[in-house]
Amino acid sequence: MSYPSTTGYAPVNGMDIYWESRGTGGTPLVVVHGGFGLAGMFGELLDELAVQRRVIAVELQAHGHTHDIDRAFSYEGFGDDLAGVIEHLGLGRADLLGYSLGAGASLRTAIQHPERVRRLALVSIPFRRDGWFPEVLAAMSQLSSAGFEQMKQSPMYQAWSAVAPDVDAFPALMDKTGDLLRRPYDWTEEIKQLSIPTLLVYGDADSVPPSHAAAFFALLGGGLKDAGWDGSLPTDMRLAILPGLTHYNIFHAQQLADVVTEFTS
Repeated sequence: MSYPSTTGYAPVNGMDIYWESRGTGGTPLVVVHGGFGLAGMFGELLDELAVQRRVIAVELQAHGHTHDIDRAFSYEGFGDDLAGVIEHLGLGRADLLGYSLGAGASLRTAIQHPERVRRLALVSIPFRRDGWFPEVLAAMSQLSSAGFEQMKQSPMYQAWSAVAPDVDAFPALMDKTGDLLRRPYDWTEEIKQLSIPTLLVYGDADSVPPSHAAAFFALLGGGLKDAGWDGSLPTDMRLAILPGLTHYNIFHAQQLADVVTEFTS
């Protein structure tokens, strides 16, 4: 079933951040795309998630309809931006679902603005930079506007250029994204302090190995002891490894909608 959507812009931190909303009721779910993505990258997944609640898809700085500003990309800055959108829309404490780059942004929102987040679902993101497979890190190290001519042939560029306020800004988006992806980070100590119920989701053929996913889960206090004969769980944290999925198709998989819906219900 397809739901009609409304769209708008949230004036936050010197930007007009684009959002689109569908569905009604329940705790609002804010959904955040991956690198070079748009709200629409999740496809029919947004409608699946909106069956019993309001779902708001956001486009980060320089992505899609949202214009760029004179500011380097940072997960911390994105985290502040998302908190500002939640506040502007009057959502109170929302649930957050972020994929890849959007998962990093969503995690930083929960760390920096816990009063804005009720539940957190993170898809395909390591808790420190070296959690990516080596070949993924090698590709990240090469990302810049030097590859623009090749990127122009991609569906991601075609979708972005169809809605971007400045169609000449994609090379700058590539450079800023490359700089962000090359920046070292390790959120171990902050994650250990995170008390917001969190769901980690990965494909079993993801760009992050299952061993790292398990280590992330352990930082949250999950998987550290037997749940007990009565089936009670020791924490509100969850880990899902979805079979047959990769980093490049997990964001529109029915399995993702199912685990997120169950976790945030």
